[in-house]
Amino acid sequence: MLVRNMDYHRYITIEPGKRGGKPCIRGLRIAVYDILEYLASGMTEEEILNDFPDLTPEDIKACLAFAADRERKLLALA
Repeated sequence: MLVRNMDYHRYITIEPGKRGGKPCIRGLRIAVYDILEYLASGMTEEEILNDFPDLTPEDIKACLAFAADRERKLLALA
């Protein structure tokens, strides 16, 4: 199966003075970790988008792609 990786670099930003340098979505104060935690707790994409109207479905996909890429890099180091 061919998996097409999303280019999350357009969506995920890291700024030293924002949220302690954690990866955030498009320079907003919403961290990737926050979105992943909401998804893990059972929130749907629709619920997240309703709670955070500045977000788009692509932002959520970018968070997942970022997490997958980070995991892939960790495995490569092992």
